[in-house]
Amino acid sequence: MKRELYNTLIEWKNSPKRKPLILEGARQVGKTWLLKEFGRNEFHHVIYINCADDSFAKNLFLQDLKPARIVRDIEASSGQSVIPGQTLIIFDEIQEAPHGITALKYFCENAPELHVAVAGSLLGVVHHPGESYPVGKVDTLRLFPMSFKEFLWARGRETLAQILSGCEWASIETLRVLCEDLLRQYYYVGGMPEVVLNWTTNEDIHTARKIQQQIIDSYINDISKHAGREAERIRMVWNSIPAQLAKENKKFIYGAVKKGGRAKDFEIAIQWLVDAGLIYQVHQCKKPEMPLKFYEDFNAFKLYMLDVGLLGALSGASPAQMLASNNVFKEFKGSFTENYVLQEIKSLMPSMSIYYFAKEKSTQEVDFLVQTSQRIIPIEVKAEENVKSKSLRQFISIDHADKHLKGLRCSMLPYKDQGWMENIPLYCIQGFISQESH
Repeated sequence: MKRELYNTLIEWKNSPKRKPLILEGARQVGKTWLLKEFGRNEFHHVIYINCADDSFAKNLFLQDLKPARIVRDIEASSGQSVIPGQTLIIFDEIQEAPHGITALKYFCENAPELHVAVAGSLLGVVHHPGESYPVGKVDTLRLFPMSFKEFLWARGRETLAQILSGCEWASIETLRVLCEDLLRQYYYVGGMPEVVLNWTTNEDIHTARKIQQQIIDSYINDISKHAGREAERIRMVWNSIPAQLAKENKKFIYGAVKKGGRAKDFEIAIQWLVDAGLIYQVHQCKKPEMPLKFYEDFNAFKLYMLDVGLLGALSGASPAQMLASNNVFKEFKGSFTENYVLQEIKSLMPSMSIYYFAKEKSTQEVDFLVQTSQRIIPIEVKAEENVKSKSLRQFISIDHADKHLKGLRCSMLPYKDQGWMENIPLYCIQGFISQESH
């Protein structure tokens, strides 16, 4: 399988200002595989150390944090020489080795010639007591579940992915039936690499769902391991997300988690899930002006899952609902489609500001507001072909006409520029946003 972050890893390798690399991400998004594949292809030697199940690794940083001593011990244990420029040292599950994260500071300061990369679950790296995070002494990258483009690559559809990325509208319309079928598959399978690999090999709907459930179970186990007394509330928030997204108004309601629930009961649990990379929190924005963060409303927000396939598994959505027809795009009030659009934007531009807009005492709502380097884009997500855009039109043409915004509607219809708004097919969201960001 091919991941877009691979090219960024090559840039890191060749950078004269390179620091030890932390590859972050939720569990099972493919961090270990990517680093191993990168090392195998781009270096003469790879020394892989799993800090979770190796007693040597767990004791490696206890004596001191001197890179010369650590490297010597690694060479003795592995039987391989560490050659600057030719050897990649990979520490997997770095959070399981006491002082391992802190040691990266000393590799940066005293052994900058070495290529050191670590993989760590956000569950462990973020919530790891007693560690001093080496701020300014490491490079960090974030790996997300596989995007729709990466799913297409895995399916052997590189040319189609290129056409979608290039927003070649005439060709895209010709390939519409194929695109819709593959998007239905992606809604069901999602972007967790193990599920995608199984699907590309077997196309077994039941095994795909079984693997997704195993991933969800592993997340629940990790919550119990890392969250302490907050674990039960975190599980309650996590399990409530499908029902929250299935509402017409997807604003998060504390009382839907537990009768009488309030912010003070669950805000720590929500932040825990956000920090762990398991959910995305999209706050309301009061005004569509740059920078959007100035107008963020912390009291109103929506929660989305890290992967649309896991959302389907947690929802108990049947294969027939998701694979047999276009009904999947509008089931559950379009929750899969909104989750998919957000997931695509986040995987493309992790640092992009994403909000939503809701007018007080009105049903008017704009699903997403994104801020590129050039402009603010109001985005309306339509999960079916009935695409009347009353809220978006009023938002752009009446309520905020002085700001000269141009909207974006993601739907199942072909590309069309209507002046005040562009309509793009759902499967083109990454290509469109990518072009807007450059």
